[in-house]
Amino acid sequence: MKSAIKILDSKKEYRAELVKLLSEDEVEKLWHKAASRLNSMLEKYESLPKGVHAHTDDKIFPAAAMYITAKEFMTEEQAFAVIENAAIAICEKGRKSVSKMVRMPFGATMFIKMWDPMTKNNFGSKSGFKNKFYPKEKGAYRMDVLECPYRRYLTELGCPELTRIFCENDERVYGSIPGLVFERKGTLGKGADRCDFYIRKAGRE
Repeated sequence: MKSAIKILDSKKEYRAELVKLLSEDEVEKLWHKAASRLNSMLEKYESLPKGVHAHTDDKIFPAAAMYITAKEFMTEEQAFAVIENAAIAICEKGRKSVSKMVRMPFGATMFIKMWDPMTKNNFGSKSGFKNKFYPKEKGAYRMDVLECPYRRYLTELGCPELTRIFCENDERVYGSIPGLVFERKGTLGKGADRCDFYIRKAGRE
């Protein structure tokens, strides 16, 4: 099992948001209290499958532990903003990386093609998701998420409102990539019955 403090220490974006609102002493107290809470979550859910752990241990549990703890030091709105703003910063790095890849020769084509094996491996049933996969389309990829570990475990931990942040991360990363179009009608975190995912090369209708 990963060290809770090492997991949190890798989330520099959280600390960057906290120092805007709290003193260094308060941040340290919050940080260690969040690490203790994260450690309890890791122990409680230690028996989860490996594929699910890839999402819970690195993303879901750290966000939940930080958010729940932050609410003890600030308002709920401020705590939510800490998690959301950190997500925006993390996703901006991802957006730049994808944009760089897509700008390479045949980059958009390769990016679209990788989605089928990548989603089935990292966002399929072994990782706690229930999906609807559509027939392959040239220059496009379509998939629906019907159930996901983000909504499940954030709900179990008492902070289902964080789910929409993770839903919106797709839009933050893929919503403004030159040469690609990302389309979505709704998400589980916003009350829809699915997170629809449709990405295509620009110019393809």
